[in-house]
Amino acid sequence: MRTAYSVETVRAAERDLMARLPEGALMRRAAAGLAAACADLLGRDPGRVYGSRVVLLVGSGDNGGDALYAGAGLARRGAGVTAVLLAPERAHAAGLAALRRAGGRTVEITGSGTGAASGTGTAAAALAAVRRADLVVDGIVGIGGTGGLRPEAVPLAEAAERSGAAVVAVDLPSGVDADTGEVRGTALRADLTVTFGTHKPALLVDPAREYAGSVRLVGLGLDLPAAPDLEALQHADVARLLPVPGAESDKYRRGVVGIAAGSARYPGAAVLAVAGALRGGAGAVRYAGPAARDVIARFPETLVSDRGPKHAGRVQAWVVGPGAGDDAGPVAEVLAADVPVLIDADGLRLADAAAVRARSAPTLLTPHAGEAAALLGVEREEVEAGRLAAARELAGRYGATVLLKGSTTLVAGPKDGDGAAVRVNPTGTSWLATAGSGDVLSGLAGSLLAAGLSARDAGSAAAYLHGLAGRRAADGAPAGAHDVAEAIPDAWRDVMRG
Repeated sequence: MRTAYSVETVRAAERDLMARLPEGALMRRAAAGLAAACADLLGRDPGRVYGSRVVLLVGSGDNGGDALYAGAGLARRGAGVTAVLLAPERAHAAGLAALRRAGGRTVEITGSGTGAASGTGTAAAALAAVRRADLVVDGIVGIGGTGGLRPEAVPLAEAAERSGAAVVAVDLPSGVDADTGEVRGTALRADLTVTFGTHKPALLVDPAREYAGSVRLVGLGLDLPAAPDLEALQHADVARLLPVPGAESDKYRRGVVGIAAGSARYPGAAVLAVAGALRGGAGAVRYAGPAARDVIARFPETLVSDRGPKHAGRVQAWVVGPGAGDDAGPVAEVLAADVPVLIDADGLRLADAAAVRARSAPTLLTPHAGEAAALLGVEREEVEAGRLAAARELAGRYGATVLLKGSTTLVAGPKDGDGAAVRVNPTGTSWLATAGSGDVLSGLAGSLLAAGLSARDAGSAAAYLHGLAGRRAADGAPAGAHDVAEAIPDAWRDVMRG
């Protein structure tokens, strides 16, 4: 499992460790890892490092010190290293001295940054160095930075992205918010981010994640709390969650999931939700709704009813909402049931918020960004810019677990303030942005709820499997939602094999 911690937690752990180490030892440890990553990116053959042109973009914080020490290591291996100092008077003194002893040179950016924008004086030399570089190291802003890049840094960032050089971010890309993953202004896009001690939330959550490129973790020996702020499951974690029938299992012991979905206008939503549910580990699927004929034609093993959820028979969990149109009746019936409930699509609009909050059994909401924005009363762009905050806010407002779908799928529980980490799904593909894909996910997650998983675990495991299935179904080409459903068993087997 990959974990991420807040800036406050990381800084406290660093202070504790530095108190037990010789002065500067922690920075040199980080810089050694950074230099090794840069050398790997230039090429494992030492000859590729020798003669390479490396430019360090150096701010005033410890990230700048890390970059300077790493640059000194590369210079000793024969690289031509130039440090562009954006705050010369506040550059890390010991790191700067180490670079100069190793033969590195410096260029200073002074004033308001208008020189960098206009290409005059030392700023012109800095821009020219960036344009010629084989490797650019972004040590402008550390984990405490807020907002986008300062004006004097923007031309350098733009030049780095246009140069064709590999860009390595120190700890995290400059211009992103470490705790939230938000990008408020210009940020420097990296090919590789070398982060120290632990992942930061921004490295796991979009939009900042898109700026990080590949991420390489350099261990520092930090003593971190057992409960992280964010976590990303991996194969072994999901394998431990997935239900496996025992010798005494029958279809009812394995769980029965009810699907209240579809309408005369959207019968396909019911078919796709049932498709996901049948592949989710429950022993049986009951369907209650107007698309029974379509469901039975495609999946004859489904138990169907046209009398509504209340009279459909016993279930261990309900999925309600996909393709429901404007019929609020089934949603109200499902919310009144004393079993776990997943609400998706039209059900999110039709569900009474007070009824959701009043439920004693678990509730899992699965909105995409547009639906989340409607529930929060904000614009979609606000949700997409601050996905982590939106998921937490929704979970708190509804007293429910929230699976926020999108480029980064997040699973936030209603008690995150009490220590439960938000989960970030690491699987998926942009090809999953297709009609009906969310219906398959809802059925899959609902089946896991019926099999006995908690709302948090069901949402997390379903998102993980759904993402893997999407990759397998697409394999670099367009795929339909039915293809994703059919790929779930292969994804399940892949997870169980480790």
